[in-house]
Amino acid sequence: MIVYGTKVECDLPFPLQLPQESFHRYSCNLLAGPPDNLKKLITCGFPFYQAHGRHVYLYSDRIFDRSEGGQPWCYEVKDVVRFYWLGGERTIYYRLDKAGDARLLSFWFIHLVLPLYFTLEGMYDFLHAGAVEVEGRPLLFIAPSMGGKSTMTDYFIRQGHSLITDDKLATYIDNNRFMTVTSHPYHRPYRKFEELGYRVENFSTESKSIHGIYILAGCGPDEDILIEEVKGYMKFDTLLPNYLYMFSYLRAKRLAYLTSMLNSIRVFRVRVPWDKDRLAEVHAAITEHSKVTQ
Repeated sequence: MIVYGTKVECDLPFPLQLPQESFHRYSCNLLAGPPDNLKKLITCGFPFYQAHGRHVYLYSDRIFDRSEGGQPWCYEVKDVVRFYWLGGERTIYYRLDKAGDARLLSFWFIHLVLPLYFTLEGMYDFLHAGAVEVEGRPLLFIAPSMGGKSTMTDYFIRQGHSLITDDKLATYIDNNRFMTVTSHPYHRPYRKFEELGYRVENFSTESKSIHGIYILAGCGPDEDILIEEVKGYMKFDTLLPNYLYMFSYLRAKRLAYLTSMLNSIRVFRVRVPWDKDRLAEVHAAITEHSKVTQ
């Protein structure tokens, strides 16, 4: 299977329909049964966050001020599954706990573990964004929590636009262009715990340069739809909170990466009326705007 531009060989079939052949930059393995010597290297950890009704913990053998080659990692979803790996290596091990099964393993691995692993390994930079293609050009949708990003992404999908990612966009630089990485062909317009959502047939399988970033800003149901360019430091202030996993040791690199991105990609704010009956107007406004924006 191929997810986030990575060909993953797994010893357990996933109950999902995932691409078997498409663009990929990396390869890795997902195998059951972490070696005992790897587990013994884990000596410290902390509660990472709560997600999808579960307690999540992150463990290693040192203070988390950097990620180094050979550093042991463990990501635990309490009572469900634990994932282990060594920094610099391309094999991730899993151990199912009492509440774990193939469905939950696939959800946690794809939705949360891989983005963390890719970030720690320095393989991709992730933005919290939905992304679709409009006439073959990737557009990003960014919004605060409950700000309409998933609803907008869903509407564009239903109008025939290709999905790039539902929620987490992996990016990298190629010849001074900031490239998108397709995630997986599932979309969650209405959040349910531990589900990737419905499968999207029209799913992009190519890596392409980001064409534009649209920040969704809600307005009254009867107000006009307005698209205006965001410039200067406001671009930075708007995008920085949408970085995933801003570990302290990554801060300097992330700030430089984001600064370079925003110097080459235009950012626009879209006033979106809080009225689902007007989504067609918003769709038309963004698609027309993107055609004349270079």
